[in-house]
Amino acid sequence: MRSALGEPDARAAVTFLGTDRIEVLRFTEDDLVRYATLGMSAQPMADPTAVLADPVKGPRAELLLSVRRGTGADTDKVLRPLAVLAASPQVEGVVVAPGASLDVGEPLWPGAPFTSVLVAEPGGLVEDLELDAPADPVRFLPLLPMTPNEAAWKRVHGAQALQERWLTHGTDLRDPGRASVSLA
Repeated sequence: MRSALGEPDARAAVTFLGTDRIEVLRFTEDDLVRYATLGMSAQPMADPTAVLADPVKGPRAELLLSVRRGTGADTDKVLRPLAVLAASPQVEGVVVAPGASLDVGEPLWPGAPFTSVLVAEPGGLVEDLELDAPADPVRFLPLLPMTPNEAAWKRVHGAQALQERWLTHGTDLRDPGRASVSLA
Protein backbone atom coordinates (compact mmCIF):
# COMPACT_ATOMS: atom_id res chain seq x y z
CA MET A 1 0.00 0.00 0.00
CA ARG A 2 2.82 2.38 0.80
CA SER A 3 4.30 2.05 -2.68
CA ALA A 4 0.93 3.00 -4.22
CA LEU A 5 -0.41 5.45 -1.62
CA GLY A 6 2.62 6.78 0.26
CA GLU A 7 2.97 6.96 4.02
CA PRO A 8 -0.23 6.92 6.10
CA ASP A 9 -0.81 10.07 8.14
CA ALA A 10 -3.16 8.41 10.65
CA ARG A 11 -4.17 4.94 11.77
CA ALA A 12 -6.65 3.36 14.13
CA ALA A 13 -7.02 -0.22 15.32
CA VAL A 14 -10.09 -2.16 16.33
CA THR A 15 -10.33 -5.66 17.75
CA PHE A 16 -13.64 -7.48 17.82
CA LEU A 17 -14.28 -10.45 20.09
CA GLY A 18 -12.99 -13.58 18.39
CA THR A 19 -11.22 -11.77 15.54
CA ASP A 20 -7.75 -10.59 14.67
CA ARG A 21 -6.88 -6.92 15.01
CA ILE A 22 -8.02 -4.74 12.10
CA GLU A 23 -6.27 -1.45 11.38
CA VAL A 24 -7.55 1.35 9.19
CA LEU A 25 -4.89 3.60 7.67
CA ARG A 26 -5.54 7.09 6.31
CA PHE A 27 -3.62 8.45 3.33
CA THR A 28 -4.06 12.02 2.10
CA GLU A 29 -3.11 13.27 -1.33
CA ASP A 30 -4.14 16.68 -2.64
CA ASP A 31 -7.94 16.83 -2.27
CA LEU A 32 -8.41 13.08 -1.65
CA VAL A 33 -8.44 11.03 1.52
CA ARG A 34 -8.04 7.30 1.17
CA TYR A 35 -8.82 4.83 3.93
CA ALA A 36 -7.37 1.32 3.72
CA THR A 37 -7.89 -1.67 5.98
CA LEU A 38 -4.98 -3.74 7.20
CA GLY A 39 -5.47 -7.15 8.77
CA MET A 40 -8.48 -8.45 6.86
CA SER A 41 -6.14 -10.47 4.63
CA ALA A 42 -4.35 -12.16 7.54
CA GLN A 43 -6.61 -15.16 7.02
CA PRO A 44 -8.24 -16.36 3.81
CA MET A 45 -11.98 -15.87 3.50
CA ALA A 46 -13.86 -19.15 3.66
CA ASP A 47 -17.16 -20.33 2.27
CA PRO A 48 -19.58 -20.20 5.24
CA THR A 49 -21.02 -23.59 4.20
CA ALA A 50 -17.61 -25.31 4.32
CA VAL A 51 -17.20 -27.76 7.18
CA LEU A 52 -13.55 -26.83 7.67
CA ALA A 53 -11.87 -23.61 6.56
CA ASP A 54 -8.54 -23.93 4.78
CA PRO A 55 -5.95 -21.94 6.77
CA VAL A 56 -3.89 -21.11 3.65
CA LYS A 57 -5.96 -21.29 0.45
CA GLY A 58 -8.83 -18.97 -0.28
CA PRO A 59 -9.41 -15.36 -1.29
CA ARG A 60 -7.71 -12.61 0.68
CA ALA A 61 -8.55 -8.92 0.51
CA GLU A 62 -8.18 -5.47 2.00
CA LEU A 63 -10.67 -2.63 1.52
CA LEU A 64 -10.05 0.86 0.09
CA LEU A 65 -12.35 3.88 0.33
CA SER A 66 -11.55 7.20 -1.38
CA VAL A 67 -13.39 10.47 -0.63
CA ARG A 68 -12.83 14.15 -1.33
CA ARG A 69 -11.68 16.34 1.54
CA GLY A 70 -12.59 19.90 2.29
CA THR A 71 -16.33 19.30 2.06
CA GLY A 72 -17.02 19.64 5.78
CA ALA A 73 -17.90 15.95 6.13
CA ASP A 74 -16.28 14.22 9.12
CA THR A 75 -15.14 11.24 7.05
CA ASP A 76 -12.53 10.23 9.65
CA LYS A 77 -15.44 8.70 11.57
CA VAL A 78 -15.54 5.99 8.85
CA LEU A 79 -12.68 4.17 10.60
CA ARG A 80 -14.88 1.98 12.81
CA PRO A 81 -17.45 1.11 10.08
CA LEU A 82 -14.57 0.13 7.77
CA ALA A 83 -13.07 -2.07 10.48
CA VAL A 84 -16.49 -3.70 10.96
CA LEU A 85 -16.69 -4.44 7.22
CA ALA A 86 -13.13 -5.80 7.21
CA ALA A 87 -13.94 -8.09 10.15
CA SER A 88 -17.10 -9.47 8.50
CA PRO A 89 -15.34 -12.46 6.87
CA GLN A 90 -14.14 -13.62 10.30
CA VAL A 91 -17.29 -12.66 12.22
CA GLU A 92 -20.02 -13.56 9.73
CA GLY A 93 -18.19 -15.97 7.43
CA VAL A 94 -18.85 -13.90 4.31
CA VAL A 95 -16.59 -13.82 1.29
CA VAL A 96 -16.15 -10.21 0.19
CA ALA A 97 -15.91 -10.04 -3.60
CA PRO A 98 -16.50 -7.53 -6.42
CA GLY A 99 -20.19 -6.85 -6.95
CA ALA A 100 -21.11 -7.50 -3.32
CA SER A 101 -22.95 -5.01 -1.14
CA LEU A 102 -21.78 -4.47 2.42
CA ASP A 103 -24.09 -2.64 4.83
CA VAL A 104 -23.19 -1.19 8.22
CA GLY A 105 -26.78 -0.29 9.14
CA GLU A 106 -25.93 3.31 9.97
CA PRO A 107 -24.31 6.27 8.19
CA LEU A 108 -20.69 5.59 7.23
CA TRP A 109 -19.79 8.86 9.02
CA PRO A 110 -21.95 11.47 10.79
CA GLY A 111 -24.45 12.97 8.35
CA ALA A 112 -23.40 10.67 5.50
CA PRO A 113 -26.17 9.77 3.04
CA PHE A 114 -24.59 6.29 2.74
CA THR A 115 -25.10 3.21 4.91
CA SER A 116 -23.58 0.66 2.55
CA VAL A 117 -20.91 0.23 -0.09
CA LEU A 118 -20.57 -1.59 -3.37
CA VAL A 119 -17.38 -3.65 -3.65
CA ALA A 120 -15.68 -2.74 -6.95
CA GLU A 121 -13.14 -4.58 -9.08
CA PRO A 122 -9.53 -4.55 -7.82
CA GLY A 123 -6.41 -3.61 -9.73
CA GLY A 124 -6.81 0.10 -10.29
CA LEU A 125 -5.19 1.89 -7.40
CA VAL A 126 -3.22 -0.83 -5.58
CA GLU A 127 -2.00 -3.93 -7.42
CA ASP A 128 -2.60 -7.41 -6.02
CA LEU A 129 0.02 -8.54 -3.53
CA GLU A 130 1.38 -11.96 -4.48
CA LEU A 131 1.97 -14.35 -1.58
CA ASP A 132 3.97 -17.56 -1.44
CA ALA A 133 2.15 -20.52 -3.01
CA PRO A 134 -0.31 -22.00 -2.30
CA ALA A 135 -1.77 -18.83 -0.74
CA ASP A 136 -3.97 -16.66 -2.95
CA PRO A 137 -2.83 -13.06 -3.58
CA VAL A 138 -4.21 -10.20 -1.51
CA ARG A 139 -6.66 -8.15 -3.59
CA PHE A 140 -7.25 -4.49 -2.74
CA LEU A 141 -10.98 -3.91 -3.24
CA PRO A 142 -12.28 -0.36 -3.77
CA LEU A 143 -15.51 0.51 -1.94
CA LEU A 144 -18.11 2.76 -3.58
CA PRO A 145 -20.55 4.36 -1.10
CA MET A 146 -24.24 3.74 -1.87
CA THR A 147 -27.33 5.55 -0.66
CA PRO A 148 -30.15 3.30 0.64
CA ASN A 149 -32.08 3.88 -2.62
CA GLU A 150 -29.05 2.91 -4.72
CA ALA A 151 -28.51 -0.22 -2.60
CA ALA A 152 -32.15 -1.26 -3.07
CA TRP A 153 -31.94 -0.59 -6.83
CA LYS A 154 -28.69 -2.59 -7.04
CA ARG A 155 -30.38 -5.60 -5.35
CA VAL A 156 -32.98 -5.64 -8.15
CA HIS A 157 -30.87 -4.66 -11.18
CA GLY A 158 -27.35 -5.76 -10.21
CA ALA A 159 -23.99 -4.12 -9.56
CA GLN A 160 -23.11 -3.61 -13.23
CA ALA A 161 -26.37 -1.76 -13.91
CA LEU A 162 -25.80 0.57 -10.95
CA GLN A 163 -22.23 1.29 -12.04
CA GLU A 164 -23.45 2.06 -15.56
CA ARG A 165 -26.08 4.43 -14.14
CA TRP A 166 -23.38 6.24 -12.10
CA LEU A 167 -21.20 6.51 -15.22
CA THR A 168 -24.05 7.72 -17.45
CA HIS A 169 -24.96 10.47 -14.96
CA GLY A 170 -21.34 11.49 -14.26
CA THR A 171 -21.70 10.69 -10.55
CA ASP A 172 -18.75 11.78 -8.41
CA LEU A 173 -18.43 8.67 -6.22
CA ARG A 174 -15.78 10.41 -4.10
CA ASP A 175 -18.16 13.21 -3.03
CA PRO A 176 -18.92 12.45 0.65
CA GLY A 177 -22.21 14.34 0.50
CA ARG A 178 -23.50 13.43 -2.95
CA ALA A 179 -27.15 12.75 -3.59
CA SER A 180 -28.48 9.49 -4.94
CA VAL A 181 -28.15 9.04 -8.70
CA SER A 182 -31.39 9.25 -10.69
CA LEU A 183 -32.86 5.74 -10.70
CA ALA A 184 -35.92 6.41 -12.87
